[in-house]
Parts: sequence; structure tokens; C-alpha cells
Amino acid sequence: MAPPFLLCFFFVFFLLASRSIESRKHAAAALFVFGDSFFDPGNNNYINTTTLDQSNFPPYGETYFRFPTGRFSDGRIIPDFILEYAKLPFIPPYMQPGSERYYKIGANFASAGAGALAETFQGSVISLQTQLRNFKKVEKRLRKMYGNTYASDTLAKAVYLFSIGTNDYTSPYLIANSTNFSSSYSNSHLVKIVIGNLTTAIKELHKRGGRKFGFMNLGPLGCVPGMRIILNPSSESGGCVEAASLIGKLHNQELRKLLKRLAKRLHGFKYSLYDFNSNIKHRLKHPSKYGYKEGKAACCGTGRFRGTFSCGGRRPVKEFEVCGNPKEYVFWDSYHLTERVYKEMALEMWNQEASRGTYNLKTLFQ
Repeated sequence: MAPPFLLCFFFVFFLLASRSIESRKHAAAALFVFGDSFFDPGNNNYINTTTLDQSNFPPYGETYFRFPTGRFSDGRIIPDFILEYAKLPFIPPYMQPGSERYYKIGANFASAGAGALAETFQGSVISLQTQLRNFKKVEKRLRKMYGNTYASDTLAKAVYLFSIGTNDYTSPYLIANSTNFSSSYSNSHLVKIVIGNLTTAIKELHKRGGRKFGFMNLGPLGCVPGMRIILNPSSESGGCVEAASLIGKLHNQELRKLLKRLAKRLHGFKYSLYDFNSNIKHRLKHPSKYGYKEGKAACCGTGRFRGTFSCGGRRPVKEFEVCGNPKEYVFWDSYHLTERVYKEMALEMWNQEASRGTYNLKTLFQ
């Protein structure tokens, strides 16, 4: 039997070692994700919705996972790559049973079709407001499981990633004979409401300890294959419908102003803003420059530009075709991007040169 002093030594050693491991875990930045189909890893698999807001069927997921996961891509999406760069494992959808095991490293609340407005595709998606309520449940669970000090430290060091707004502005075009809430407002008024709801969410997260935020602005809405054929059915040239992109541009201007204001008014608020709009435009206009063969048409779908949202044959239109190599395409389906594009954009978000008052995601995680 070991002498008492050795037993005491080993006890102290293991106690210090365990505390060291715990402190390293404590220092790691978690990732909490909010938003729409660009960020949804499969939350809509677990809600009562339609196949228009689901992608849990082939050929989705064919490139990386070899099976459909609920991601609107042929493979991984932006949050997957951000987790990889941050040296964190995949985080399952918040709605997936057992996801609470991952709360120390984050949670993904995003829902395909979601908007900042509760009325956007209401009843079919998980709105931003509901996503925020789900976050509060995670916070409560963290405090109960690990104590207030650990939970508060985790929330303060975490990065909060957002992709929201696209569906608020495109939903009136996508619903036949729409009397949608958003269609009854002028562009400027609608943007004000959407930005106002986003502001409320950010302030609530800040109140609960959030300090580091990442955002994507909105892409050129009129250049998406599904929107091209809805808004400009007679055009064979495939030009973008600028009227549809105008409100997205207005949103982006107001988002930039908002983040600058919050950086001045909210204690410790730091943010990263990725110019999704410009980076998509560059790939659409000059696909070959980035190694793509096709920038206008989708890989999966049917009709002109494969813009009919039929990928997988589980939606109202059953006919669809799939390209031979998704890596040659910017768009995977009528509204979403290929894994290759998501990977490139995630890397740009991670490493982008920070302008005055902003950060890249790598710095926020550090």
C-alpha cells in the first residue's frame, strides 16, 4: 500500500489535473446558431411541416454524408465548417432528441423557411422568436447542470451566429395570391420591422450574457434560380430581377447601421459581418473565375435554370433532374447553395479582413 503522503500527492495531482481539464473546457467558445435554411442542420425534420421546408430525402446530402440529413445542400453547410475551424464537433439540431449533451459547446436552433417575423410561413417553421425561446431553455439547462458561474462564462465566451431575413422578403412571391403579412407594407417599413425584431433578439441575448455575434447580410434575392422564373417568366436571358434584390439591399444597409449602433451602446458587444451579397454576386457573374461551370442554373430541380423547386421529387412538382457534379455549380437547388460554396464562404467568414470596429469569426472564437 502506498504511503499516506503519496496518496495525498496523487489526490492533489488528480484534483489539479481535473481542474485544468475543466478550465480548458471552460475556456472553449461555444457556438449558438439562429436562422433559416442556410444554417438549418435538420431541425425541420422534427416539426409538423411540409416538404417545401424539409430536405430529409435524397439526393440531399449525397456529397458528404451519403444520406439526407435535413440540410439544404448536397453536403455540409456554413455552421458545420465554422465548427470545424473552431475545432468543435458537429452540433446536432436542437430539436433532435439527445441534443442536450452538446449544450456546453453550443446549439443550433435554425429552421428552414424561418424569418424575423413570426408571420413568415407561420405554422410551418420555427420563427426567430421561438428560436430565442429555445435558447432560453438551453440557458436554463446549462445553469441547472453546471451552475451559474460555468453557464455565465460559457454564454459570455460563445459566438452567436445569425442568418435571417431572406424569407421575410421572399415569402410574398412564393405564396400564390399571397395576402402575407409582409406584402402589406412598403419596403422601408417592412425592413424597419424585420430589423426591429432582429434588434430585440440581439439585445435579449446580450442581456443573457452574449457578447460576440456573427452575421451574414442578404444575397441578391432576384438572382436565385427559383426567383428568376417566378418574377421573370418570359426572360430567356436569365438576368437578375433587380426589383426583388432592392429590398435585400435596403435591409443590408440598415443591418450595417444597426450593428454599428449596437457596438457603441451595448457593453462588450463585438461582431463580424460577412458580405454574403457581394460574394455570391461575384460567383454568379464570373463562375469560371472561381472554378465553377454554372452560376445561374441549379444542380437539382427542373425547368429553366432548374428553378422549379422539385429537387428530390417529394414536393408538389415531382419531376427533377440532378447534375453530374455539384462542385461545378454555385446553386444546389432552386434556392440553396452547394457544399463547395458554403465551404468557401465559411472560410471567408473565418479569415476575412476585419474593417474598423468589426472582427472575423476566428478572432471572435479566440
